[in-house]
Amino acid sequence: MKHSRAYGAAFVSGLALLLGTTSLTAPTAAYAQSQTGVVDRIDVQGNERIEAGTVLSYLPIQPGDTVDAAKLDVALKTLYRTDLFADVKIDLQNGALVVRVVENPIINQVVFEGNGSLKDDKLKDEVSVRPRGIFTKAKVQADVQRIIELYRRAGRISATVTPKVVELPQKRVDLIFEINEGPKSGVLDVNFLGNQAYSDNDLADVVVTKESHWYKFFSNNDNYDPDRIEYDKEQLRKFYRNKGYYDFRVVSAVAELAPDKNGFAITYTLDEGKKFKFGKLSVETELKKLDGTVLAQLLPIRTGQLYEDQKIEQATDALTFAAGAAGFAFVDVRPRYVPNRETNTVDVVFQVKEGPRVYVDRIDIVGNTRTLDYVIRRELEVSEGDAYNRVLVDRSKNQIRSLGFFKDVDISEVPSAQPDRTSLRVKVEEQPTGELSFSAGYSSVDKLVLDLGVSERNFRGRGQNLRARISVGSLRQQIDFSFTEPRFLGRDLRAGVDIYSYKYDFSRQTAFNTASTGGNLRLGFPLTNATSMSLTYTLRQDEVTVDSSYCIPGQEIVSPILCEQRGARITSMLGYGLRMDRRNDPINPTRGFYVDLEQALAGVGGDTNYLKTEVDGGWYHGFNKDFILSLTGGFGYIDGWRGDTVRINDRFYRGGNTFRGFEVAGIGPRDTTFGRGDALGAKFYALGSAELTIPTYLPEQYGIKASLFADVGTAGGLDKVDKEVRPGVVEQCLINPSNTSGPTRDCIQDDYALRATVGLSVFWKSPMGPIRFDFGQVLAKEDYDKTESFRFSTSTRF
Repeated sequence: MKHSRAYGAAFVSGLALLLGTTSLTAPTAAYAQSQTGVVDRIDVQGNERIEAGTVLSYLPIQPGDTVDAAKLDVALKTLYRTDLFADVKIDLQNGALVVRVVENPIINQVVFEGNGSLKDDKLKDEVSVRPRGIFTKAKVQADVQRIIELYRRAGRISATVTPKVVELPQKRVDLIFEINEGPKSGVLDVNFLGNQAYSDNDLADVVVTKESHWYKFFSNNDNYDPDRIEYDKEQLRKFYRNKGYYDFRVVSAVAELAPDKNGFAITYTLDEGKKFKFGKLSVETELKKLDGTVLAQLLPIRTGQLYEDQKIEQATDALTFAAGAAGFAFVDVRPRYVPNRETNTVDVVFQVKEGPRVYVDRIDIVGNTRTLDYVIRRELEVSEGDAYNRVLVDRSKNQIRSLGFFKDVDISEVPSAQPDRTSLRVKVEEQPTGELSFSAGYSSVDKLVLDLGVSERNFRGRGQNLRARISVGSLRQQIDFSFTEPRFLGRDLRAGVDIYSYKYDFSRQTAFNTASTGGNLRLGFPLTNATSMSLTYTLRQDEVTVDSSYCIPGQEIVSPILCEQRGARITSMLGYGLRMDRRNDPINPTRGFYVDLEQALAGVGGDTNYLKTEVDGGWYHGFNKDFILSLTGGFGYIDGWRGDTVRINDRFYRGGNTFRGFEVAGIGPRDTTFGRGDALGAKFYALGSAELTIPTYLPEQYGIKASLFADVGTAGGLDKVDKEVRPGVVEQCLINPSNTSGPTRDCIQDDYALRATVGLSVFWKSPMGPIRFDFGQVLAKEDYDKTESFRFSTSTRF
C-alpha cells in the first residue's frame, strides 16, 4: 500500500543519511569520565519525558558509593541497554555524579511507501517497531533486514528498503520505510541431471518450484526462493526413496542468475542409484512380555516388496500401536537398516525398547475462544497423571478434529522441569460452526429448487447441535427443528430430538404430493473405538394427496396406483444403526473405510407395517495430496409385513444429489400410462460411486478443487398388486396375459436396469461459502428415466 505524504523540509537529512547506512547498527556515542571518588549526590540532566527517579532506578550507583572507571562504565552500559536513551554521559565532579542523557524519541506512526505486492498489514506483522514504542537505530536496522527477507521469500531478490524519520514536536518521530520492490525473480528453467528412471516432466511434478510463464498469474511458486529449493531437495528424496531407490541423493542444487538478470535457471543434479527391495525383516525387543516373532507378523511389509520409506513409517506406527494396546505406554521403536548392495536388498531390524517412563503432568488447551475447555477435554484419551502414550494422543487429536469445530488441531509436548514428566499443549484453531445455508438445483427439464437453513454445531460453545431449516421451492416446503446433546446425563451418550413438518410436491416427477408431521427421539453410544450404535423412535403422520380430478373412476389420467395411495396414516417405528469407522481422518480421509447399517421396523402401533434396511460404506486411498481415490456405495430394501404393502411415500427415490446426472426420482419404477411417466418409487436400490480428486494447479488460497466421478446403480421393485390391471381403468398400454399371477400392464416399467454416469465436480471455497458444481454425462439409462446435466449447491457459514 502506498502512502504519499509531503514531508518536505521536515525530513532531518542528517538522521536520514545515518539510518540509510550500516552505521545504524553502531553504538551511540556514550562515555564515562575515567574518575575515582565518592559519590555525594547524583544529578540527572537532559531528561524531558523520563522522570529523574526512573533514570536513578536503572543506575547501579547510589550516593555514598565509591566509584572508579570500571563502575562508571558498567553504569553507562546499563543505562544504554534500556533503549531509552540515544546518548549517555557520566561525569564525577567534586562529589557530584552528573548523568547527562539524550532520550530516544517515541514513534508516532510507522509508514510503508512503495510496497505494492505486500500489503501494509503483512509488513506491520513482520516489523518489531510499533507506534508509541521507543525508537532505536538497532531495532530499525533489524526491521529493514526482516522486510528484505520477506521480499526475498516472495521472489524479489533485488528489493531494497531505506528507513527515514521525520522529527515531530515533543520528542516524537514518524518512521518511514521507503521500499523499492524491484522486479520479481522468476524461474526461467528447472533442469534435472542424472535422472534416468523418471523424466524431467515426472520430476517437475514432484518439486514445488515451477517455471515462470505468462499464463501462471495465479501461481506463487514460480519465483526463486532458496528455502523452497531446500524443500524441493527433500521432496525429491522422498519421491525416489518411496520408489525403491534406497541410495538416492541430490548431489547439488544450483541456481544461476540469467545474464539479463530477469530470472534464475535451477539445476538439480541427481544420483539415482539402483532399485532396492526389502530383504529380511525382523523385530528385536527387550520387553519380556512382547514376543518379537508375534510383532513381526504385524508388520505391514513383506520380504521381496519394493523398498519404500513410507512403509517403514507405517511399520513403526503399527508396532508402537501394538505395544500400546498391550499395555506398554513407554516404547521406542527404531528401525536399523542393513543394505546389501550385491543383492539390492535392505534388511530392516525394528528395535523395540522400553522408553523412559513419562507421565502427563498438565494439559493446557489454547486457541479456543468460543468452545469451552471441557468440551475438548472430554475427547482426550489421556488425563493429568496418566502415563504418556503417543497412540492415545494421536487418537485424541483425531477425536477432537472429528468434532468439526476446529480448522486445525495440534497436540505437542512441553518439557517439564522433572525428567519423568511432560505437559501436553492442545492448540486448536476455531472455525465457524454456524451455517446459513442456501442451495439450488437446476434441471434442464423442470425446476429451480431453493433451500434456506440455519444450524449451529457448537451451540453456546458446549458442543450441542442446534438446527432450524426452512425450505421453499417448487418441490418441497419444509420446516424442521433438531437438537442434539453429545454428552447426555454426563455420559458418553448422544441424545437428540427432531420435530418437523414438510410437504413434497412430486407433480413434476409423479402426480402425488405428500405431507408429514412428526418427530424422532435419538440415542447413540460407542461400542468400541471404531464402532458405535444408535437407537431411534419415530412417530409421524403421513398424508398422500392426488388432485381429485385425476382420479375420477373410469376417467383416471394418472397412474391408478397413485389414486389408491391417497389418505393419511400414522407411522410408529423403532430403528437402530451400527457404524464402523476406520478412516485415518474423519474430515479429509486418505486411508481407511467406513460402513453404516440402519434398520427400521414400522408397526409398533400406527397404521403402517414394514421393515426397511439400508447399508452404506466407503473406502479411501490417497496416492498423494492431489490424487485421492474414494469408492462409496450402498443399497436399501423395504418390504411390508402383516400383509401390508409398501406405501408409495415410504419407497426409495433416487437421483439428484444421490445419483448425479439424474433428476430427483429420475430412476426407478415408472408408470408410463397416459404418457406422464409417474415415478412410483422403488423397494430396492443399489448405488456405487468412484471419485478421484485431481489437481487444479491453482494456489491453495483460491480454494478450488476438482474431482472426476463415475456413478453406477439401479433401483426397482414393486409389490405384485402395483403391477395388476385395475378394473374400469381406460388402458393405454398392452396387457401382458402371460403373467401367471394375473394380467399386468406393460406401462409399468420396473426392470432393475443398470444406470451409469460420469462427470466432473468442482468445489470452490468462495468468500460467500463453499460452492459445488456437478457436470454429469449419462452413459446408460432407460428411455423413461429423467436426466439432468448440471447441479450446484452453496452454503454460507457464520
